[in-house]
Formats: sequence, C-alpha cells, structure tokens
Amino acid sequence: MSRSERLLDLLQVLRRHRRPVTGLTLAGETGVSIRTLYRDIAALQAQGAPIEGEPGLGYVLKPGFMLPPLMFSPEEIEALALGARWVGERGDGLLANAARNALAKIAAVLPNELRQELDASALLVGPGKSLVEGKVDLAVVRKAIRAERKLAIAYGDSEGARTQRAIWPFALGFFDHACVIVAFCELRQDFRHFRADRIFDMAVIDIRYPRRRQAMLREWREREGIAPAP
Repeated sequence: MSRSERLLDLLQVLRRHRRPVTGLTLAGETGVSIRTLYRDIAALQAQGAPIEGEPGLGYVLKPGFMLPPLMFSPEEIEALALGARWVGERGDGLLANAARNALAKIAAVLPNELRQELDASALLVGPGKSLVEGKVDLAVVRKAIRAERKLAIAYGDSEGARTQRAIWPFALGFFDHACVIVAFCELRQDFRHFRADRIFDMAVIDIRYPRRRQAMLREWREREGIAPAP
C-alpha cells in the first residue's frame, strides 16, 4: 500500500468513528505500527485535515470534513450494490426509490471498470415477504425522527386492542415484512416497539421531545445489548 493510500485509509477509519478513538485502535484497524500511525496523523494535520486529539486521549475527525473521491474495492462495490438492492426491494416506496437513485449517482461517478463491477455484482437479494406498510407514511416518521418531534398514534396490539399513545420516535427497524418504530412511550414511561402496520392513525405533534435522539438510542442499545454503531 502506498503512503497516499494509507493516509486515505486512515481518514476513512477516522470518519467511521464519531467519538475519539485511541491511537492503538487506529493502528490496529489500519495495520500499521503506533509510530507510523502518529506520523500519519501529523502528516494529515499538516495538510489541513481537522483531526483533534493527542496521544493518550484519542483522535477524532471533526464533522463536515469532505474526503476526496476514493476508489472502491471490489468488496466495497458489492456491499454498496447489495445494500442498495435490499433497500430497493424491502424499503417503503420513497426509501426504495432513494436507494436506487443513490446507486445510480454512485455509478455515474465511478471509472468505467468499477461501474462494470457494480452492474455485474453477483450478490443478489433473495425472495422475501413484501413490507407491510399499513396506513402509516414512513417518510413522515423518518422526518419526525430527524426533527425529534413527538407522534400521536392510535395503536392496535396483537390481540386487536387499541390505545392512544404519545411517543418519542428515535429509530426505525426494517425487517423482511414489517417496520418497527423504536420510541419512548409516554403512557408506559419506557421504551417500546411499535409495528408500523398496527398504527391506525398518526399525527405529528409539533413539540420537540425533551431528550436528544442520540442519547435515547444509546440508552436503548445498552439496554437491549446491541453494540453501538461504529
């Protein structure tokens, strides 16, 4: 691997980590010695990369830094194609179209040989049940999550009993045939999971819920024993 490739690889690793990460961890992920890692960080900082931190405390790449165009490996091409095809098959209508559009945009800027790799990817999405969307517009749910807004819903459980809930949505879980809204429920005063196809009515409450979405997602992950996102 050339030095330029190694520096770009380090930037990509830093970009994946949203919180400070130790030099030893970065060295392990990039496959270099700790001394080389420190030299590479210094080189990137000298070139203007906004990397904050120091030995013993960890390093973080400030948000908003744009990486230069990167070449994709065959595995990365296959991962992009498979992920976009899965969303295109399993996501709701708007999200499925967005996945197909994103894949087309990526293909448009790839060199010809990599574009051929993308078009000829042999990883396919197997048959499965279609997503049951019900009466809920998942695009509205996603917008409420991004804006940290409450939702008022009429919800039916597995036995058909209906309740009125005010929830604080902070995540969506996509399964083969159903979408689950992960939220804090004001009625139960706890985290709850709501199948979108069992919501009979929904309205956005233009009130920002009092906790940050990231904090609730982190607490929910810890409670469920789910590893945090890189």
